[in-house]
Order: sequence, then structure tokens, then C-alpha cells
Amino acid sequence: MALPPVLRDRLRLPVIGSPLFIISTPDLVIAQCKAGIVGSFPALNARPASLLDEWLHRITEELAAWDRDHPDAPAAPFAVNHIVHKTNDRLEHDLEASTRWKAPIVITSLGAREDVNAAVHSYGGVVLHDIINDRFARKAIEKGADGLIPVAAGAGGHAGTLSPFALIHGLREWFQGPIALSGSIGDGAAVLAAQAMGADLAYVGSAFIATREANADPAYKQMIVDSTGEDIVYTNLFTGVHGNYLRPSIENAGLDPDNLPTSDASAMNFGSGGNSKAKAWRDIWGCGQGIGAVKEIPAAAELVARLAAEYESAMAALESKYALTHARVALAAE
Repeated sequence: MALPPVLRDRLRLPVIGSPLFIISTPDLVIAQCKAGIVGSFPALNARPASLLDEWLHRITEELAAWDRDHPDAPAAPFAVNHIVHKTNDRLEHDLEASTRWKAPIVITSLGAREDVNAAVHSYGGVVLHDIINDRFARKAIEKGADGLIPVAAGAGGHAGTLSPFALIHGLREWFQGPIALSGSIGDGAAVLAAQAMGADLAYVGSAFIATREANADPAYKQMIVDSTGEDIVYTNLFTGVHGNYLRPSIENAGLDPDNLPTSDASAMNFGSGGNSKAKAWRDIWGCGQGIGAVKEIPAAAELVARLAAEYESAMAALESKYALTHARVALAAE
């Protein structure tokens, strides 16, 4: 599918590092961009709100300096994530800051607004909106989003229930713009698989939690290394929105992962813990089902290099299989 230049010309690998609440800070974003993938962060991670301007200044200046020093390997663009839900009383302030700094990509979540999209388009930015079903996707595009981030079953944090195959297929029946697939993508082969099923890019989050630049508790990082997809629990208890979390972190909070009550979705509150005293994401750690591929805690650049090597290997294996199949068909036809 056709991608805008900002998502086509400066990527080493077709990957967006997803914005991770608390965890994504300039250190991780800059490392991701220098390594050749889109680095992103939630605007709400900058606390107090005045810190956001400093973050955007630092990211913009350091990536520009990198480009001057590395003309043959320029940095990938960065993205800012805005929560558009009515509970976010910082949206106007944060959007003004990201617009002033002309963030190349803006990721919007939990609501779609024409005025937000117009602000980003005013300076030539690209808006990607995350969705969990076709209905939300259509609303996002109708209100001016440029692309979609389908959050499929198995994605870390807030996630949907649809298989990525079903979700992508449905979207591609009517939408030919940029799609970045989120859901259980932990290695380079999965990045290629996302493209094979119709996405343009992979949206990778959980694997980057277990990197050295990530602003995560060391125990959180190690828990990811020690866990697999079977250690993920899907619940709406902690924020009012269904999401995937690490079972051991729920147990450490004194809760039974197999007998969790449900939360009142109308009381949506990010990071408050919903109806539970344990707080997401401070105590209850979000994570996706693709963490079985995470075996160590590398630097972000090392993780990107691993993903790239796996991606190329998967591509070569696929081409080899196709060539062998083609040869067999040709031989049988003789």
C-alpha cells in the first residue's frame, strides 16, 4: 500500500515503536529513531505538562544533529501520542506543543476529533489512529485520520479481541491507506507476517519495554524475559478498558488473575487502577502475547538490529520456499 514519504523513505525496518505509558521517554524514542524505526511516546508521560516542550525540543534537536552527522543513515521520524478521550484535560495543551514543534507523526487514541487532525495537517503532519474494530476505524477516517493502527488480540495494554487476520481483512476491503498492525509482534518474522496479511508496518511495544533505555522497573523488564504469551491476562479491572497484563504482576499485587472482577467502563481512568487499589501501570504491568521472543534486555538499537536480521532471514526463507514450489510445479508440468 502507498505510504506517505515520512513513513516510507527513512525507515530501516517497517516498524513503529508503540507509545508506552510511563516507559517511553526521550531516551528510548531517540534510540529507536537513530536505529531506523519510528520512536513514539505518550504526551502524558511528560509530567508536569511543561516538560513536554523540553522533551520535544530535545528529540527534535538530537535527531537533527544525528542527521547532520550521518547523512547516509538519517534517523527515522518520531511520533507523539495524544489520548483524545474526554478524561484527558491536557489534550489542548499537549496538542499545541506537538503542533508548535511539528511532530512528524501524531498517534491518536480513544476517540477521533476533526480539530485534532486539522491541527496536525496544518503543518503537514500525519495522523495515525488506533482502533479495535471496523466501526471505530470508519469513524477515524471520516474525521480525517490518515492511517490506522488496528490493535488486535494479544496486543499489550489496551487491546481488542479480533484476530489480526480478521481485522486487517475487514479494513482492506474499504481502506487502502497506511496500516500499522499491533498485536503479538515480537520478532522480525512477525513483522514480515504483518505485511503479508495486508499491513504496511508493524507496531511493536512489549519487546521495547525490556530494553536498557526503557523507563521501566528492572523487575518489569526481567518479568518479560521470564514470561511467555501464556502469562498474559485480559481484563478491564485496572482502567475500565480491556487490556493485557502480566499475570505475575497481578499476583504480586495480591489479586487472583483467574478471578478478577470487572470494572465500570464509564469510570475510565488511566493509571488509577479503576476499581482496584493496584495501579496500572505502576503496579500492574501491561504486556502483549508476543513476549516469548524476548530472551534478554538489550539496548534498543540491538533489538532493532535483531528484528532486522530476523526480518531478512524470514524474507529469504519465504523466497526460497516460493522458488522451490515454483520449480516443482514447473517440473511436474514438463
